[in-house]
Amino acid sequence: MSNEMITAAEVEAKLTRGPFHQWLGIKVLSVNEGEIEIQATWREEWVVNPDRKYTHGGILAALVDLTADWALVSKTGRGVPTIDIRVDYHRAAMPGNLIAKGKVIKFGSQISVAEAMVFDMDGNLCASGRGVYSTAPPPPPKA
Repeated sequence: MSNEMITAAEVEAKLTRGPFHQWLGIKVLSVNEGEIEIQATWREEWVVNPDRKYTHGGILAALVDLTADWALVSKTGRGVPTIDIRVDYHRAAMPGNLIAKGKVIKFGSQISVAEAMVFDMDGNLCASGRGVYSTAPPPPPKA
């Protein structure tokens, strides 16, 4: 990747090519060197318990993974494969958009580590986690 900083709009265009990311209503709020901030647009399908209305933990885990992964974009220019991830749940995410903030912990030529935190719109921490990602160069396209 060149030394030019990739913009939030450029990252969002790449990220939202994936139908799952489209379904999550992903908006890239900011991208800096080794950091990213993303918003996910709440939808009724996230609710796991219709009586309590809280968001399924799988949605929170997905946001931790994709945000930590895409924190590496300033170094890689692309999303990278997840090798391992750990997620901690801190409080129920009630109906409303979520903000995820990710940052690179260690960037390596083959393997990198990044972490992310997911907040509700009141700034309460709902989930956090850390992932290990393959940052090896992609294989050449097949002829």
